[in-house]
Amino acid sequence: MDFDLWWLLVVPLCFGAGWLAARAEGKAARLRSEGLPAAYFRGLNFVLGEQHEQAIDEFVNIVRLEPETVALHFALGTLFRNRGETDRAILVHQNLIGRTDLDPEQRVRALHELGEDYLKAGLIDRADETFQRLDGTSYGARALAERLKIAQTVRDWPLAIELAQQLQREQGVDRANEISHCYCELAQAALERAAGEPENRAPHLAEARAAIEAARSAAAAHPRSWLLLGRLGELESDPAAALAAWQTVVQVGPAYLALVAREFVAAHEQLGRVGEALAQLETIAGQHPSVDIFGAILDARVQRDGASAALEWGRSALAAAPSILGYDRFNELRLAADPSAPERGEYEFTKTLLRAQVRRLSRYQCGHCGFKARSFYWQCPGCNRWDSYAPLRSEELERG
Repeated sequence: MDFDLWWLLVVPLCFGAGWLAARAEGKAARLRSEGLPAAYFRGLNFVLGEQHEQAIDEFVNIVRLEPETVALHFALGTLFRNRGETDRAILVHQNLIGRTDLDPEQRVRALHELGEDYLKAGLIDRADETFQRLDGTSYGARALAERLKIAQTVRDWPLAIELAQQLQREQGVDRANEISHCYCELAQAALERAAGEPENRAPHLAEARAAIEAARSAAAAHPRSWLLLGRLGELESDPAAALAAWQTVVQVGPAYLALVAREFVAAHEQLGRVGEALAQLETIAGQHPSVDIFGAILDARVQRDGASAALEWGRSALAAAPSILGYDRFNELRLAADPSAPERGEYEFTKTLLRAQVRRLSRYQCGHCGFKARSFYWQCPGCNRWDSYAPLRSEELERG
């Protein structure tokens, strides 16, 4: 009886083992029939181990021996592009596109990869042309986003606006701030032309106003368009209009007033309201410490109250909110206020000691890629992100 039961157990086990072995063999056969030899997996292992040169060698050998392996061509093209060998990546993807046995989805993928190759190689026109060919395909949305990046890179703001609006419509993704920035770039350029051509200022100012209005329509709560509207009031010699715009900045983004702190004071001076400007700036500085606001207040107090009173205020302000950048500005005022002071040598020695730190701490920094710059940017020159810079210097960011 026990013997019979033992056989009843063995037979199903043997059957199961045979079924598993057949399944494994079938899977291996399918892999071989699909053109995935052992070298493919060796190449994948090298990729996972970030040994890209060895991976390329494996994939090149496979492609040479089995040129019909589409998946290997895509892998090889990506590796070439990631290594900066864009000419080889372009050749791989061009060869793929030229094949007659590709299905439609593989063809549009190869076209998208070719566009990425051109972009990496700096061939902007070719990249844009290639991405345009993807309109209406499964890669259309991605290609449209790449075209938007290209338009912004070459500063074709009208095209960038058109593409951003199209993406917003088709994808339902909010791009209001990005669209507003593009209009602001047009306004900024028009304002610069107006400032540089006083004899032909009117048409440039009209162009700037139209672009600012479009920017405000896209994103009324963003401070940039209001900052530009204040600049427009300055160029039109209308300090009241400039202040009205900048008062809106106080509501929607008070920290950004640091970018126009001196102009803010100057507009109040023209209207005989310096005290009002200083009071408001001091309130903002208490909430959003800024060396730019500190410097604007210090200079305004020198003009209104004299150097001695301004230095007294500066000493008190620095005691409440210590700042190397603020102290450097304070030190400059002491040197200018009394050139014959016995402490002048000490002041100059202190300024020399602080010079390297001042240079480091006075930069603006991208919150995404860390790119540092002496000037404030709305779009980072390093990663092209919008609004990645805070209106604060490195010192204030580190302290915060």
